[in-house]
Amino acid sequence: LGGADTVEFPIKFTPKHAGCYHCQIILKSSYDIRVYEVECVVNAEQADAQLEFLTPAYQTVTQEIPISNMSSQDWRFEAVLDGQCFYGPPVINVPVGETAQYPLTFKPVAEC
Repeated sequence: LGGADTVEFPIKFTPKHAGCYHCQIILKSSYDIRVYEVECVVNAEQADAQLEFLTPAYQTVTQEIPISNMSSQDWRFEAVLDGQCFYGPPVINVPVGETAQYPLTFKPVAEC
């Protein structure tokens, strides 16, 4: 790790919420000034989710799934649905600071 011309600079970062955090680190000496831009992206803990669809035979049901973008960049998701009788848009865009609804539809073709 490092040679004679490197210095370790440990930083402890303890965010309270998910989001994008920016800061500047300014290092000064009598001969030099260095400015480092640091961006930390914190994701919320991953949670398993389960949806249960109850509908009379052959009737369609749609569940709106909220996707909140609390980051500093727009999101573009590609949806891959695995399973029979499920439908939804192949792509969804979620602008910064907004919540988009992903419409997941179940269209049963038989009793199951």
